[in-house]
Amino acid sequence: MIEAVVCKQIIVIDDEAMIRDSLNQLLTLEGYEVQCFSDASVALSRLNRSFCGIVLSDINMPTMDGLTFIEQVKAFDSELPVIFLTGYADVSVAVKAMQLGAYDLFEKPLNENLLDCIARASDKRALVMENRALKRAVEKTSAPGVRILGDTLKMQHMMNLLNTVIDTPADVLIEGETGTGKELVARYLHDHSTRSSCQFVAINCGAVPEQLIESELFGAISGAFTGATHDRKGKFEFAQGGTVFLDEIESTPLSLQVKLLRVLEERKVTPVGANKAIELDIRIVAATKVDLLSLVEKGEFRADLYYRLSLVKVSIPALRDRKADIPLLFKHFSSIAATRFHKPLGALNIELQQRLLAHDWPGNVRELRNQAERAVLLGPDLAFAQSDSSNSTLSLDLSLAEKVSFYEHSLIEEALELNHGSIKDTMTTLQIARKTLYDKMSKYNLNRDMFTD
Repeated sequence: MIEAVVCKQIIVIDDEAMIRDSLNQLLTLEGYEVQCFSDASVALSRLNRSFCGIVLSDINMPTMDGLTFIEQVKAFDSELPVIFLTGYADVSVAVKAMQLGAYDLFEKPLNENLLDCIARASDKRALVMENRALKRAVEKTSAPGVRILGDTLKMQHMMNLLNTVIDTPADVLIEGETGTGKELVARYLHDHSTRSSCQFVAINCGAVPEQLIESELFGAISGAFTGATHDRKGKFEFAQGGTVFLDEIESTPLSLQVKLLRVLEERKVTPVGANKAIELDIRIVAATKVDLLSLVEKGEFRADLYYRLSLVKVSIPALRDRKADIPLLFKHFSSIAATRFHKPLGALNIELQQRLLAHDWPGNVRELRNQAERAVLLGPDLAFAQSDSSNSTLSLDLSLAEKVSFYEHSLIEEALELNHGSIKDTMTTLQIARKTLYDKMSKYNLNRDMFTD
């Protein structure tokens, strides 16, 4: 959603101090933000396409006249309103000014009609700026790559920060609770940047065994350690030209943190067992679900690495802090689930919306996505009967058969999720035969691909 734009800025250009002062006083009383200049060339240096306002300018000025000024303005922004003021009613000059794109022209001394003209010009400029913002938003959402949904002010601030740093070489630290979408933000930074044609390499620092993480990140040459029978390219080198995403950076062993800091500072990596460093052209995006600064204070995370990573820090708001986005996200996830599972898409009625907004969503967007998928698969009543129950008891409105069916479905879904979609491991967990598992998965429209990473 694009917020309504209000343009209240006015630049006044006139070589007569008395005219500047009187216009400044009049327009300030009318609620405008006024900047006055005696030299048009100086005023020109303060203008650009993002200027949310209009210009009042004299035509006959010594250093740069009004006609030269408007020619240069229209060269970079043809839609910026310029209203001319003149003490000489020269028809040829007036015609030339209008041909060059002047919004209007007033003869001195000025009258009350000028204020009406300024109001109209300001409204027109606001509409132009709003349309440009909308066009940029459409281009972002229609461009290839991931999308981040959210219309709340906190999300708009986060997106503004992301778009500001998207093509800078600075590394980024993403902070957010579990389930807020830290990897999604990292992928957005990659997919919409000039690095998008190269690799995006995601590494969960907490999932790689400590004895393997160094060779995993930096690579290793043959014979560097037992089992290294051939040269292995590390994740950093594999991501050459692209982005490395270090998830759960707080889990990185202290022994590795100093080596990681050196890579970040030198942009070089030396494979385990090698003597020659490899030049890197990569961007590092790290993510954490804890307060890294508190770990620094406890001595559990290196301060120099923290300050190196946190040059640009992006905080993802928890879902409970942006509840106005919940209906939008729920509709989005429901639409995807309906297409994926070949199920009809139900309407988001008032009652369902109230139930969504009343929940605190400790699992954040991930929990909301799972709830939307359950609502599509089971229907809202069964899906919310599960989420509303803290001790796995079901609504008294359900029949015994519905309760048994729901409980069986939940157990199978949980087992599949626990085993990442592995049929063999799910059979072992539930202690049932393969055919029985397949029959029940078919009954509840479950597919192993729904649970694979």
